[in-house]
Amino acid sequence: MPPFRFPVFLKPPLQFLKKHYYSHPFLLFTTTLKTLLLFHVITRYQYSIDGTWGASMLPTFSVFGDHVLIDRGYRRGRGVEVGDVVTFDSVVEPGEKVIKRVLGLEGDYVMRNTPGSGSQEMIQIPKGHCWVVGDNLGFSRDSRHFGPMPMALIKGKVIAKVFPWKEREWLTSGLNPVV
Repeated sequence: MPPFRFPVFLKPPLQFLKKHYYSHPFLLFTTTLKTLLLFHVITRYQYSIDGTWGASMLPTFSVFGDHVLIDRGYRRGRGVEVGDVVTFDSVVEPGEKVIKRVLGLEGDYVMRNTPGSGSQEMIQIPKGHCWVVGDNLGFSRDSRHFGPMPMALIKGKVIAKVFPWKEREWLTSGLNPVV
């Protein structure tokens, strides 16, 4: 069996790596460390991709298999507006990540229960909180169950659906104005 040979298009990059790093292990170590730190900073504080599961956001996201692009610049509610889809730490299950749509911000009045449930009670959202709901109200555990959610729990804003590749799209508000 002939020995393994790298494809021709990989030859220039491999020669570069061999020339600059092969005989310099400290340089290789520091470059690898810088790359890992840069990757950590980008995924922790700028952008990340995360999977979704559950029926609470149907039809925006499928029950299983969708992956979304999250902009971490919106953490702690910075710049979040009504209609945005956000990811946050669960109020009910600590450590669990949740994705919901923001329906109201501090000072807004929202209906406490599901429309058509018989109760028309309105509440005002307190300072530093927001009201989040799933797009599929029948299968969503959201602010209707646990009340206004602290903005400090928000980890980022979902800006796009990236996988499956055929269904990729930028997310929009999803709310239509009342005429």
